[in-house]
Amino acid sequence: MAIYYTNDVNEMCSVRKGCDHGPAPIPEEGKWVKSKQISDVSGLSHGIGWCAPQQGACKLTLNVKEGVIHEALVETIGCSGMTHSAAMAAEILQGKTILEALNTDLVCDAINVAMREIFKQLVYGRTQTAFSENGLPVGSSLDDLGKGLRSQVGTMFGTLAKGPRYLEMAEGYVLKCALDENNEICGYQYVNLGKMMEAIKKGEDPKTAYEKCIGKYGRFDNAVKYIDPRKE
Repeated sequence: MAIYYTNDVNEMCSVRKGCDHGPAPIPEEGKWVKSKQISDVSGLSHGIGWCAPQQGACKLTLNVKEGVIHEALVETIGCSGMTHSAAMAAEILQGKTILEALNTDLVCDAINVAMREIFKQLVYGRTQTAFSENGLPVGSSLDDLGKGLRSQVGTMFGTLAKGPRYLEMAEGYVLKCALDENNEICGYQYVNLGKMMEAIKKGEDPKTAYEKCIGKYGRFDNAVKYIDPRKE
């Protein structure tokens, strides 16, 4: 590539450059790496992105080996169209280098922003596997989802007039909120939809599967009153 200099630079005398120790090493999968090119980057990390009108968000998890994406988990919330964008992104990402992926249209603003954020995590060595020897095997992002492979989602609603309602917690879909003597929430009953669907797929009667996957949290048994958070 031809490099052109301005007259001011051409007229300057040469001064020898001092010491150069290269880039600072970053922690990568149990070793310290002086990252000079994309193939030097490995790790598993997460990035969060949002779209321009801020109507939805994306959590992107990538498992990168020597600069190439081997695993992608795309989780979205708040925008129905984003789920279809996530489906396309899940087909696009694998096999690309992280630099390619950074400059690829991942269909949705939120997913593109998540890619930008996770890129920074990876190239700076701020990964979940920074100090894990050889990193994590491909498929490890699914461990974050738990049994039933469903995203960890929290959905709460509240009004000044009627107070809070728990709709969905990490454990599952909330069936009932428990209220104490002060009319405050002291626990809840839920059904784990992931476990329930797994049981149904294996041939269990839906009603039996539903009942087996119901659990409770907090002081549910000692409540004064129980309400359906979606109706009452």
